[in-house]
Amino acid sequence: MNKTVQYRIDEIKKNGYALDFGNVFNHAFGNYKKIALYGGLIIFVFFILFSIFAIGILMAIFGGAVVLEFLKPENLKPEDLSLNFLLILSAISVVVTALLSPLTAGLIKMAYCAERDEEFHVATMFQYYKAPYFKELFTATFLISVLTSVLSSVINYAQIPFINAIVSITVTLFTLFMIPLIIFGNLKAIEAIQTSIIIVSKQPAILLGLFVVGIIATMVGFIGCCIGIVFTIPFMYSLYYAMYNEIIGFESEDEFEEKI
Repeated sequence: MNKTVQYRIDEIKKNGYALDFGNVFNHAFGNYKKIALYGGLIIFVFFILFSIFAIGILMAIFGGAVVLEFLKPENLKPEDLSLNFLLILSAISVVVTALLSPLTAGLIKMAYCAERDEEFHVATMFQYYKAPYFKELFTATFLISVLTSVLSSVINYAQIPFINAIVSITVTLFTLFMIPLIIFGNLKAIEAIQTSIIIVSKQPAILLGLFVVGIIATMVGFIGCCIGIVFTIPFMYSLYYAMYNEIIGFESEDEFEEKI
């Protein structure tokens, strides 16, 4: 962790921070316009290739007929699936989510580059699949995904599904800054999770409002046209960047030294 990030986190722990909803939203939207097309195209191509790859692997293991039969909507009802299958599906979901976390980091980095008028390419999406970032991103996302999966299973077993959405949103909210803290603040996985919880706990209402607005803005693409959602998804990552920038910032070491 660099000095400026450490100083800012210590300051937040002691005194909290001010956050203006309108400023953050405008910042996020302005930056989103710079990455929407490029980021959306990358997400779209990656999703298509990933889907083809995943279905190909399943067909190679289980056979084409079995996979196609399973993918029929009437066969995807949770109540009709065995416990063992649900556990395997949850485990796969946790691992895949953790493996894809560097892509999320790449999209946030795109927003960072866009604001500074720095070039960003397809490689930017994959630059965090390297040491030391990959290990920390994978570990942090894996731990949170396991926690969410376990809580979801317990809630479903207790047959109170409406709480599932509340728990999922709460976990996501309090870990909003986990990935930015790893890639911009050089924090370790556990440190990033703990620090994100502390940051969110200082201004939960405003951050929840921004998060909900971000989800609504993203869903506009789904409502307008299913394929359109890939071009509104980058707004969420622009929002993550804008919130981190407003709260932690990117002060250089030299600027920090001059200040103190």
